[in-house]
Amino acid sequence: MNLILLSIKNVLAKPLSALLSILLFGFGVSIIVLILLVSSFLKSEIAKNAQGIDLVVGAKGSPLQIILANIFHIDFPTGNIALRDADNLTKNRLIASAIPLSLGDSYKGYRIVGTTRKYPELYEAGLKEGEWFEEEMTAVIGAAIATELQLKIGDELESDHGLSANIGGHEEHPFTVAGILSPSGSMLDNLVLVSVESVWEVHSEHEEEHKEVETEEIIRLEQLGLEVTSGQLETQEITSLLIKYRSPMAAVQLPRIVNGTSNLQAASPPYETARLFNIIGVGVDVVNILGIVIVVLSAGSVFIALFNSLKERKYELAIMRAMGAGRSKVFRLIMIEGLVLTAIGSLFGFGLAHFGFFMLSSYVEHTQSYRVFFVMDEYYVMSGSLVVGLLASVIPALLAYRDNISETLSKA
Repeated sequence: MNLILLSIKNVLAKPLSALLSILLFGFGVSIIVLILLVSSFLKSEIAKNAQGIDLVVGAKGSPLQIILANIFHIDFPTGNIALRDADNLTKNRLIASAIPLSLGDSYKGYRIVGTTRKYPELYEAGLKEGEWFEEEMTAVIGAAIATELQLKIGDELESDHGLSANIGGHEEHPFTVAGILSPSGSMLDNLVLVSVESVWEVHSEHEEEHKEVETEEIIRLEQLGLEVTSGQLETQEITSLLIKYRSPMAAVQLPRIVNGTSNLQAASPPYETARLFNIIGVGVDVVNILGIVIVVLSAGSVFIALFNSLKERKYELAIMRAMGAGRSKVFRLIMIEGLVLTAIGSLFGFGLAHFGFFMLSSYVEHTQSYRVFFVMDEYYVMSGSLVVGLLASVIPALLAYRDNISETLSKA
């Protein structure tokens, strides 16, 4: 006698009751797993995109907004900082390297980032084809942009003033696609990279104060990787600096030095992202508790289904005992039925959670194609759900184990 097949047959004999237990259990498991997937995915993405960045320096404002805008490109910049202030800061002995960013424009909703070659190097990104943005008004586009908009080398991009699509403003200064990045799985896949000098060129006719003075003395800003005239040094602006510390001591001293400057604000990626997770952590905990409550309620449903089934099958089980099936075999039969219900419910919940994660990722702006994403905690959820199923099956199994077959058969 195959107990597993017999257990499955017994479960299917009460389809409505089994379906209710499976759905309840599945919904509870799916909530817990979906929260695990989203949290783990966000943490991995944050760690990947913040790698090699110890401090972000921007204009005065919210440190969290500075991090979101300049690392993850999901918020508006707090403003611009003077190139002179940035130059003075990069001379500090506590700084190993600094990467300038100039933000504020976009192309069909994709953000344009004025920067240097050090920025893609930070993410170890390489070119799939073409060349880097060595010349002014040339651009290197991310892999997702090239795929989504069907762009190729030599195409022209007319940037929009601001971060909203199709509002125009810079038609007279189009960028030419010089290169396409290989997929990196980072924010670079969804960015248009140009030189800082190109950003200045685009805005030259909009901002009179950014006109160069007549002197042609060239000043090289080695830390920033920019080549500007003395006039530009006095008048131009950038959005932020991505800084890497020279030593651990910089983590203590540099933010204080920056914040002591009237125009600059320091933001620490680890601190601000931890604060962000603390803010959303309360909501995550509430949803997790809801999932656990549903799983516990579904365990009660499994218990009731097995208990009612046991009362209806007492004679059948007594016949099994009379034909030679021992108490332990009947006990195992009921336990396996509980495991079958919870295992199917768990699998349904895991499938529902991953489908939900797929749908969420599909609705995220400019997301890459969905990739299979598993976390180790899912195995613990599966193990825990099976344990819950076993606990829900213990009492009905004990009742079947202790049943007096003589009394049951005599009443038949």
